[in-house]
Parts: sequence; C-alpha cells; structure tokens
Amino acid sequence: MQWLDLQMCLVPQLRMLKASISRHTSDLREFIMRKDIHPDYQEVLFHDTNADVYFLTRSTAKTKATREYEGKEYPYYPLDISSASHPFYTGEQRKSSTEGRVASFNKRFGAFGGRSKKAKAE
Repeated sequence: MQWLDLQMCLVPQLRMLKASISRHTSDLREFIMRKDIHPDYQEVLFHDTNADVYFLTRSTAKTKATREYEGKEYPYYPLDISSASHPFYTGEQRKSSTEGRVASFNKRFGAFGGRSKKAKAE
C-alpha cells in the first residue's frame, strides 16, 4: 500500500518536470541558433546539360545566372552530370566481357607461361 501511495504522489510531479524540461529545451534551441549567419535557402533550378533535364529543388547554392522555368524566374545552376545522366542510375554501365578474370589473365599472359614449359621439355 505504501508503494501505491508514493507512486500516486510522484506521477503528477514527474509530468510537471517533463513539461518543464521540454519547455526549457525549446528555449535553449532558440538561444543556440544565431541570427543572420545562415545562407539563403531558396528554390534553385538545376540543369543537367548531358541529359537536358531540369530539376527544381531547394538549395543554398549561390548563382549569378537566372532562368525562367514554368513561368517563374529561378537562380540557375548548370550540372555536368546528375542522376538523369549518370551511368549508375541510367543502367548504361559498361559491361565487362562474359569471360572471367582468370580467363582474361590467361589470354593476356598465357604465352609467357607456355614458353617456360616448352623450354623445360626440350
């Protein structure tokens, strides 16, 4: 019976403590974040020049050029390669020949091993 009485007394106090901690941590976050030091997070138009594909996403990239896309003006950032043109994502990877590593090694260097065997036989 004593444990139940103790538990009934502590539960409301623990709830109040939890609420107090969460309130103070949110105040702490506001205190830690410094103002006017973060870069602008804005919508930027990325252009994959290999695949001629446009991506509109948010970024902190700084650009000098702008381009109109779907009726709005956006900062423009050209890319040489992206997921639209990278061989890993497009599935156009170079396939190695069907022969294995050992077969290709023997094809390239098999003649060297053959000479020494012939020389021993003679």
